[in-house]
Amino acid sequence: MAQTSPQTTDPRVIRRVVTSAIVGATIEWYDFFLYGVVAGIVFNKLYFPSDDPVISTLLAYTTFAVGFVTRPLGGVIFGHFGDKIGRKSMLVMTLMIMGVSTFLIGLLPTYAQIGVAAPVLLLLLRVLQGIGLGGEWGGAVLMAYEYAPKEKRGFYASLPQIGLALGLFMASGVVGVLSWLCTDEQFMAWGWRVAFLLSGLMVAVGMFIRLHVKETPEFAAIKERNAETAIPFMDMLRRYPGNVLKGMGARYIDGVFFNIFGVFSITYLTGTLHITRSEALIGVMAAAIVMCFSIPIFGRMSDRMGRARMYMWGSLITGVVSFPAFWLMSTSGGNMMLIWIATIIPFGILYAMVYAPEAGLFCDLFDAKVRYTGISFVYQFSGIFASGITPIIATYLLKINGGQPWLICAYVLFAGLVSAWCASMIGKDEKRQQAAAAAAAPAMRPARS
Repeated sequence: MAQTSPQTTDPRVIRRVVTSAIVGATIEWYDFFLYGVVAGIVFNKLYFPSDDPVISTLLAYTTFAVGFVTRPLGGVIFGHFGDKIGRKSMLVMTLMIMGVSTFLIGLLPTYAQIGVAAPVLLLLLRVLQGIGLGGEWGGAVLMAYEYAPKEKRGFYASLPQIGLALGLFMASGVVGVLSWLCTDEQFMAWGWRVAFLLSGLMVAVGMFIRLHVKETPEFAAIKERNAETAIPFMDMLRRYPGNVLKGMGARYIDGVFFNIFGVFSITYLTGTLHITRSEALIGVMAAAIVMCFSIPIFGRMSDRMGRARMYMWGSLITGVVSFPAFWLMSTSGGNMMLIWIATIIPFGILYAMVYAPEAGLFCDLFDAKVRYTGISFVYQFSGIFASGITPIIATYLLKINGGQPWLICAYVLFAGLVSAWCASMIGKDEKRQQAAAAAAAPAMRPARS
């Protein structure tokens, strides 16, 4: 588990670090999820044309999944150098990679214009997006976690997680506004491209803020002692194999739940329930805004009741809630208020029980010498099966079940049970270590004269 190291108590410094982490994470998540928002409504038609709309959608979501497959590569690469050179420099590089690749997607010709080269280039840019985000998440979380006071690490580590909610809100909001302003023909011709081109401006703002943040005191102390490990990835596997496996298992429900409600639900609502794209996006946007407030609340609660305990209960609750949520959607009769309730409560509030304590929970699993590598690998590698293939699985389950969502809900429940069990194992390990430390404490006290 984590070891304590020097920290700063200057609230101004901590605020600057947290602001930098949130802004950078917001931009990265905007770029990454913008692809997911338009994959099932634009890319399936412009880059993967097919006579079968299900096949086109599956192909588009496959390139969406590729971003998750390459995220572990980015996590290992930037984690390695982040544990050897520093957190800050890696965050500058990841922001640039993500922003440039997203901007270029906005300029990419379609299949009708350049043929098979279009999906190939789209795939390549998606690979770069995955590599960039693979290194971003771990670094942003660590900047907040390693600067924070020990008793508030759950709260401060949860704050960069708001970047996901803001990024999703911005991605959904920009696409929603463009959908409202443009006709369907205009949106498909050029409207969607505006959303990608905006990334260039946001990256410039994020880069300015990020360049004015110093390295974390915890890693700076390691550098001062020349105590960096030679190969962080191998050291992580040698010293923390159990923590890696339990962390990846705990991550399962996070990836599944987010992509069911934040990505796949848009396709489900528009394609199966025939809700307009703008109406579906409003529900996701509202949930994202609510999440911005629920994440710090549950982050602070995790410092009080324990991150593993909160994560366990959050996994169980989110695993179960998909059933009433999809039941309400499917029986709403097109009533948008009911559909939005079925999105906002599970996704905007209950999901934060998992996502808020997750950053601190994973950081606790590793010491500072391998922490960037450790949390990046756990989060990004598990994202392949937890996040990347979830829209594909959901599309398939919906098709074989005749448009009914109950197999999808069963899949979410399975993920919740797996994650709850893994979180409980992490909690038991923490209690054993605390008991061992308490038992050893009397022996370490100097004898009284």
